[in-house]
Amino acid sequence: MSSSKKQPVTGEPHAGRLKHALQFHDLESAEASIRNLDAAYRCYRQSSDQEGMSLVRSLVLKGKQRAQYLGANPRVSAAKRREKEEIARWFTVWLQTPDMFFDWLEVRKLSEEFQHLFP
Repeated sequence: MSSSKKQPVTGEPHAGRLKHALQFHDLESAEASIRNLDAAYRCYRQSSDQEGMSLVRSLVLKGKQRAQYLGANPRVSAAKRREKEEIARWFTVWLQTPDMFFDWLEVRKLSEEFQHLFP
């Protein structure tokens, strides 16, 4: 006898895919998180799932706001603040132009400014 207790967090079908999807401890985890969220967004967009697309955008916006908060927090080390400011920029660019984000990120990571800030 199997107990199939699938309990979506809020009864919506997106909970499993998006649970713990927003991670940005450092630049590497932020990039991985954006890649995963972007993949979900594209899947939802392809199937015309407006709710799924909206949920992904809401998560990215939440990440942007949290990263901005940490980037401005004087109790956070200067290096970590710079990193969080950069991550907030990434979230902002993705929200503005998700289809161009990864091309932009490649160029950004090769930029002199980025190389100087994050050797």
